[in-house]
Amino acid sequence: MKKKTPEQALLLNQLKQIAQGLGATFAPFCEVVVHDLLDPKHAVLAIHNNLSGRAVGHPATELGLARILDPDFEQVIANYANQFPDGRQAKSTSIGIKDGDGNYIAALCMNVDLTLFNSFQAAMSQFVSVDTANAPKEMLDPASADLIRDRIDQFVARLATTPRALKAAERRALLQELKTAGLLDARRAMETIAAHLGVSRASVYNYAK
Repeated sequence: MKKKTPEQALLLNQLKQIAQGLGATFAPFCEVVVHDLLDPKHAVLAIHNNLSGRAVGHPATELGLARILDPDFEQVIANYANQFPDGRQAKSTSIGIKDGDGNYIAALCMNVDLTLFNSFQAAMSQFVSVDTANAPKEMLDPASADLIRDRIDQFVARLATTPRALKAAERRALLQELKTAGLLDARRAMETIAAHLGVSRASVYNYAK
């Protein structure tokens, strides 16, 4: 174990505080580990939301050893595929920490358990799937609503803005354009416009005057 300078000891202590905060923020899905690369045989200095089964005092990983050997080793490796000892899929990020001399003294590693997210993704895919082969012919949203929304989107694109960011004068100009196009006579036109602009129907009627 290399003797730590006051600067190195301070960096490691601050890194432990950062890890504690990240661990609390992303619990329980993300394991946060601080590696002391000055003591590779007992590198794990702190571990939060333990998902890998490691403990404080465990040795450095291959990535940690690579940084010890090469000061030019990539400092940030983000979102790489990994795996916990029990086979669970993980997404990992490793950040090397250097001292004032440019040497690696520590690493902050985050390992996200993807198991729950993969299950949630599968459940959501099943939930949003629809049967198009046997679906009855029904339209809850009138076809004219798409025309109105498209016309609004074209209008705001010319102004380089968004429907909900339009100013009052711009909304009035938009309503006049929709009126000229005959779109205000469509069924539920005011409701469609109000929803797309994020305003009340009363406001839309006022802009249309």
